[in-house]
Amino acid sequence: MAQSEVDFKEPGRGPGGQGQGEPSDKSVQSIDRALDIVESLSTRQGGLSLTELAKNIGLPKSTTHRLLSTLVRRGYASKRDDGGYQIGLKLIEAVSYYVNSLELQTEARQQLARLTVELGLTAHLGVLEGDQVVYIERIDFLSGVKLYSQIGLRMHAYCSSLGKSLLAGLSGDELTQVMARCAFERFTPNTITTMAALRAELRKVRAMGYAVDNLEYSPNNRCVGAPIYDYRGETVAAISASGPPTVLPEGRIEEVAREVMAKARAISTNLGYGG
Repeated sequence: MAQSEVDFKEPGRGPGGQGQGEPSDKSVQSIDRALDIVESLSTRQGGLSLTELAKNIGLPKSTTHRLLSTLVRRGYASKRDDGGYQIGLKLIEAVSYYVNSLELQTEARQQLARLTVELGLTAHLGVLEGDQVVYIERIDFLSGVKLYSQIGLRMHAYCSSLGKSLLAGLSGDELTQVMARCAFERFTPNTITTMAALRAELRKVRAMGYAVDNLEYSPNNRCVGAPIYDYRGETVAAISASGPPTVLPEGRIEEVAREVMAKARAISTNLGYGG
């Protein structure tokens, strides 16, 4: 997200034979380090000191300060009154423009709100990134139970209803590639722990049209999800409704699944899906 100051020109050959449009290894390394700083700052809400940042990314304070100066000047980091640093408004603004421009999120928000009202559950919208789900929207049902999820949270796809809904849209080869490095960590006795078990589960998801996280990541949360399709008929996202077993017992799964699938179809239709 942090932009480098490298001037990327049109490809050409320089006097020494090197392409003028290709950044040097040193320039690429500087971009990489600047991104390390941004990612480190994002982990601490109150910001970090220069010393803490330098230690986190493994660079001398002088180098860290030089990179920070560029990030501050561009607005991707800001310096606090106490001398520490935090994420800058430019970065937040850039991300907000991207997220708010998503037609998907705009179309989904109303349906997510309906899910929370009609079912008394927390609703999520997520997309697949590698073998993980990234939550891009959440609407909580205001009750005595609070689920500590947030926008940008990443979750293992194999043990979430959103993830299984998304993985079910992949071909066999695509699934193999996406899950190649997955360790299949066991979180509860219900967690899927092998590729064979995941493939079998995804066959059920395709047949039913919805997926269930049956206390697979947390014993305190059950979740039902369904895929969202774009105008090409491709799975682009998924929505889910979740809650503790006391609010979402096994006997209620089919009722919740019907509502989640209905809302997912409505979103898909608004995105141009005609299936």
